[in-house]
Amino acid sequence: MSSQKPWSKESWRNFPALQQPNWPDQQAYQEALATLSQLPPLVFAGEIRDLKKQLAMASRGEAFLLQGGDCAESFSLCTAPVVRELLKVILQMTVILGYAGGKPVVKVGRMAGQYAKPRSADTEMVNGVELPSYRGDMVNSSEPTPEARRPDPQRLVKGYFLACATMNILRAFTRGGYAALDRVHAWNNEFVKNSPHGQMYEKLARQIEQAINFMRVVGLDTNIPQLTQASFFTSHEALLLGYEESLTRQDSTTGDWYDCSAHMLWIGERTRQVEGAHVEFFRGVHNPIGVKIGPNHDIDNVKRLISTLNPENEPGKLTLITRFGIKKIAEGLTPLVRSLKEEGFNLVWSCDPMHGNTYTSASGLKTRNFINILEEIRAFFEIHWQEGTVPGGVHFEMTGADVTECVGGGRDILDQQLGQRYMTMCDPRLNAEQSLELAFQIAELLRS
Repeated sequence: MSSQKPWSKESWRNFPALQQPNWPDQQAYQEALATLSQLPPLVFAGEIRDLKKQLAMASRGEAFLLQGGDCAESFSLCTAPVVRELLKVILQMTVILGYAGGKPVVKVGRMAGQYAKPRSADTEMVNGVELPSYRGDMVNSSEPTPEARRPDPQRLVKGYFLACATMNILRAFTRGGYAALDRVHAWNNEFVKNSPHGQMYEKLARQIEQAINFMRVVGLDTNIPQLTQASFFTSHEALLLGYEESLTRQDSTTGDWYDCSAHMLWIGERTRQVEGAHVEFFRGVHNPIGVKIGPNHDIDNVKRLISTLNPENEPGKLTLITRFGIKKIAEGLTPLVRSLKEEGFNLVWSCDPMHGNTYTSASGLKTRNFINILEEIRAFFEIHWQEGTVPGGVHFEMTGADVTECVGGGRDILDQQLGQRYMTMCDPRLNAEQSLELAFQIAELLRS
């Protein structure tokens, strides 16, 4: 595929599109897309350009990308408390990485649109019955009945409005005083406060408060946006191309096209074919794009992918999110980094230490071990240091809830404890305490 070929927001339709639902009522599907195309954008071109500038800083090592949130958002959990608790943990991690790690943090949530999920097959067996696969709340319901699993295009419209509600909450919290740095103590979750890392955070919060108070004492203005507000961006895996197309708008000031469903979108391992519909669509929009890269990649294919998605080699445009697993990162990441460095590509290198370390526990629940997650992050940093490239960010599946989904961490969650609060819609997530512990460990690496 040449980047010189004409592009339009519909041109992806001429390419094979994987992971698309089998919508049984095509007329209803087209009507839903027509409705979406008339609705206001969820995010705006100026905000997207701001994120790209911050990601360009991360590509040079001048900032650090923190991307995190739910594996798959649930319609039923689109509430102010749920959004607030996740935002609270991301803000805490930001303070740790920024204050203890000494780097500005680019904050990107996996939220306000993470309602679709890829599946390995169109159907699955549930209690001995073959049903259409659950593809996320934007497509169908997880309830194991034929009617609930029927893809319903009205869920696309509902997903838009719930994403809109989430955006409203995020804007209110990050711009309305909740994210002010003199509120750092208020961000600490009750169930985390008494943990070792919760107490470490409290100590750090006191230092920040003392610094702000000193600024006031000497007459400096502390009522400035840098101290009272937080820039926060949204992202999701862009699976449902009809939805993404319908929310793609032409910027009136530049004439460029932006996918206004989120500030940043990423393409998963299952849909990053150079000749596929997802890559065709995203080569034409000006959003920052992430691409997941796992151990089964082909380096020449990755080079073609990068050249197609970022033909101008623009810093901040493309983030490679590597997901190898602790057992495969050394043999997989080292030659990839070396080869792409030789090509002179401008990239943000980000580590997803979650997906490659997933396994089924003895209790039968899908989980991840905290030690493996931490060790993959350390290996990611060390490989980039060895190769003279920049470890630019991390990508976590995490929640503000007190869940027991990943084993280990400060509380040392055991296999037999997973069932106590195993609440995920999809993959196991870090809880707030585990997330803070990782932030302190990453801060140490950033200082190195």
